[in-house]
Amino acid sequence: MRNDSSTNATRGKIPAAVRCAIYTRKSTEEGLDQEFNSLHAQREAAEAYIKSQKQLGWRLVSNQYDDGGFSGGSLDRPALQKLLEDIEAHRLDCVVVYKVDRLSRSLLDFARLMDRFDQHSVSFVSVTQQFNTTSSLGRLTLNILLSFAQFEREIIGERTRDKMSAARRKGKWVGGTPVLGYDIDSGGGRLVINEKEAVRVRGIFELYRSSRSLSAVVTELSRRRWRAKSWRSKRSIEHSGRPFSKASLGRLLANAVYAGKVEHRGAIYAGEHASIVESALWEEVNAELRAGRRTRADVTRTKQKALLAGLLMCQSCKRPMIATYTAKRGRRYRYYVCQVARQNGWDSCPTKSVAAARIEESVVAQLRIALSTDQTRDRLDLSETEWQAFLQGNPAQVVHAVVEQIGYDGTTGGVRLKLRSNENPA
Repeated sequence: MRNDSSTNATRGKIPAAVRCAIYTRKSTEEGLDQEFNSLHAQREAAEAYIKSQKQLGWRLVSNQYDDGGFSGGSLDRPALQKLLEDIEAHRLDCVVVYKVDRLSRSLLDFARLMDRFDQHSVSFVSVTQQFNTTSSLGRLTLNILLSFAQFEREIIGERTRDKMSAARRKGKWVGGTPVLGYDIDSGGGRLVINEKEAVRVRGIFELYRSSRSLSAVVTELSRRRWRAKSWRSKRSIEHSGRPFSKASLGRLLANAVYAGKVEHRGAIYAGEHASIVESALWEEVNAELRAGRRTRADVTRTKQKALLAGLLMCQSCKRPMIATYTAKRGRRYRYYVCQVARQNGWDSCPTKSVAAARIEESVVAQLRIALSTDQTRDRLDLSETEWQAFLQGNPAQVVHAVVEQIGYDGTTGGVRLKLRSNENPA
């Protein structure tokens, strides 16, 4: 007589558990503060689908992967990255989304995601779009869906850019990083003057008009401890104002917003917001800035072959010293200047600069002593040909071959060398 116990066991076998993760996404933050928003609706539909597959062993994992306010055109999303980490760690077997474009609107990005899913045997399910990626027809269907998703994303981008261009031409504020002197009206998104900050903006314009020097103004702003604007994002992230540099000061002075105008693609339009400085003052300052840029552009800068380029560091600031020069009466004077002094004003660094000839001669003299023994040159793998070239006045190859870093202290005039294969400074 045949034993049917094994047959009954096979028929009653519990399917292997399929660990399912739900991924949801919304491109904007609009409506996310509502009690039931788009992310909740996507999750609800996906949960219902997983429950319908309970007989196949599907079960929902506890982790939630929700990206609110993130575009589908990029993979740089926190919840998506967490999802990929869990896939890499073999914690998931299936990813469920409401629609394909919730995972990605980029055909290339989606293909990369599918490849990573396949590498870890993770299946992908879209609740509202039925397809089977194991068949050629299913993969074709998926690619068609993704092509339309990418096309839709590009059309939305074009419409957004057209809308922003039209708003700019009407002088409207269309968003971006807040600028010193203005706050953003919570009611209508317009710019309103912050009187306390506006006083500083006017002071900055007057400082530049009187000095005609970005470096001098940066130095004075540092002395007064005036900084760029501090602001808080919609996600309540605090952005503290940074000290001004020549670059950030130049951007502030060139910003047409302060004259009550809006700039878009090289054209300037009258803005809806009130101005902080007179239009005549803004024009005067920017005419000076443009003249300065033209003067610098007209100077033909021959490419320098500075001996210590890439090696020299300011001991005071721990920042590189940049090779540059000035020309007076037809004669060129080379020197190295601290990057901090160059960006933030002359008084921001005690070292400031050093004449190129002076420090290059000091480095060569120190190297001549440090490399005087055969043992040292052998340890540094320095050939006799290179050494002879160094002695005959061609030090560049040796300097860059054996020196790792050069420190210069402008307060003492000290020059300190660190060789590549020698931990002890020369």
